[in-house]
Amino acid sequence: MQYTRFVAIGDSQTEGLGDPHPSYEFRGWADRLAERMAALNPELQYANLAIRGKRTRQILDDQLEPALALRPDLIAAPLGMNDVIGNGDLAEVHADLDLIYRRLAGAGATVVVSTFPNMVRTIPFAARKEARLLALNQMMRDFAAEYGFVLVDLHAAPVLVDLRSWSTDRLHASPFGHQRFADGAAHALGLPDSDADWGAPLPPVEAPHPISAAVRDMRWAVQFFTPWAIRKIRGVSLGDGRDPKRPELGPVVGIGLR
Repeated sequence: MQYTRFVAIGDSQTEGLGDPHPSYEFRGWADRLAERMAALNPELQYANLAIRGKRTRQILDDQLEPALALRPDLIAAPLGMNDVIGNGDLAEVHADLDLIYRRLAGAGATVVVSTFPNMVRTIPFAARKEARLLALNQMMRDFAAEYGFVLVDLHAAPVLVDLRSWSTDRLHASPFGHQRFADGAAHALGLPDSDADWGAPLPPVEAPHPISAAVRDMRWAVQFFTPWAIRKIRGVSLGDGRDPKRPELGPVVGIGLR
């Protein structure tokens, strides 16, 4: 199928954090997918309403109606990771996701959702969040089955538990990781020349000495985990006061084909 109106909603993953671009702040997997689709259909129009730090309830309140108003025929909506990292009630998250996905399903568009990689393999201290992550991933599978959505199974991709797929904060994909996500979405959508092995593992590298690994993790905690914890205590989000980077549909050529 050839799509003409592609709209993405969500949080930092879909906004593109971790994937800097010389012409604007961040690129990301959704932009990369739009670029690939525009190579097949130069008339493609694309909008990205995702904003870093947003939880599912905020996306329901602030992004759903503007996205539907753009009358997309393709919608990217992998949601819920900030709810996993936080301590919100997953039953409430499920109810909010169901409201969002029921509306998207009723719009008649193709909807792309995803599971999420196992952050326990890449982030120190994340083990206590694993049960929440697995619960969210099961929600994604269930919603995809119930509503006929396209599912990109990031959790099953070995490449995404490799630190080379992640930026230095380990919370956001590196440019390479964003490209792998885009490749996975392209394959799930059945785009021409998509790669069925997009999630294959990278060639192995020598594991660091345990002391070096411990020092690396301590530096990560000081540089990234501590500021995040302080923001959480203060109830502050990186997305507060930010507007979407591409709130209106526009030609993909404007986002830096390369």
